[in-house]
Amino acid sequence: QVQLVESGGGLVQAGGSLRLSCAASGRTFVTYAMGWFRQAPGKEREFVAVISGNSIGRYYADSVKGRFSISRDNAKSTVYLQMNSLKPEDTAVYYCAAGLRATMTPDYNFWGQGTQVTVSS
Repeated sequence: QVQLVESGGGLVQAGGSLRLSCAASGRTFVTYAMGWFRQAPGKEREFVAVISGNSIGRYYADSVKGRFSISRDNAKSTVYLQMNSLKPEDTAVYYCAAGLRATMTPDYNFWGQGTQVTVSS
């Protein structure tokens, strides 16, 4: 079992930056691909970014490519999402997830509770 706890969300003006963190429990963190997803009100959950266990594989949604960066620190069992040049359309609840495959679909084994990101115009 893996427990995930996100932090770092908040209110920011358009053009600003935030860094989300997701801390995982357990000693098998390195074996999991870690993904970030988001869900805006009235919309389906959508893929944002994913990173493989060894950090070699990193993939991004087209909507965030060039603005967001995913990274992980296996020694700290933590994955990060650096979000720059934020736009109002980035407003959503952001979730981290752990799974055995680095996939853009929400086929992950474990999910965090989410952290709210609000970008004002």
